[in-house]
Amino acid sequence: MDEGAFDGAKGALFLGERLVVLLRDAKPWINSPNLWDFPGGEREPGETPVQTLTRETREELGLDLGAAERLWQAPSERPRGRVWFFVHRLPEGAERAVRFGDEGQGWALVRPEVFFAMRHVPFQAGMLRRWLAIHHGAA
Repeated sequence: MDEGAFDGAKGALFLGERLVVLLRDAKPWINSPNLWDFPGGEREPGETPVQTLTRETREELGLDLGAAERLWQAPSERPRGRVWFFVHRLPEGAERAVRFGDEGQGWALVRPEVFFAMRHVPFQAGMLRRWLAIHHGAA
């Protein structure tokens, strides 16, 4: 993977056929408050995109991406810098290992069509639609 310079990583994480999503804090000074989001965040010094997403997923959900199947990855230029977007899958039942961290208001497991109907971070939905269009012929 040619990572180049990047600022963060986000990832759609399927647990079986459902996505795990996080409700962002309602604090008005954060980006996209009170919207549904995917795991991920800002890069720490020396991290690769995969390391950033792996660390953030562990911090936010207590899940280890080491055993996850990586289905897709793509960089995206955002107003605040380059963000890598991933799609991973863990087996059904992996939700039993979720240990919600101290960021956000909660988490849920939803099918993609439900996520699209929720109040979500637009970038995340756009990248998920891109992956679905490429790999499933649906958006």
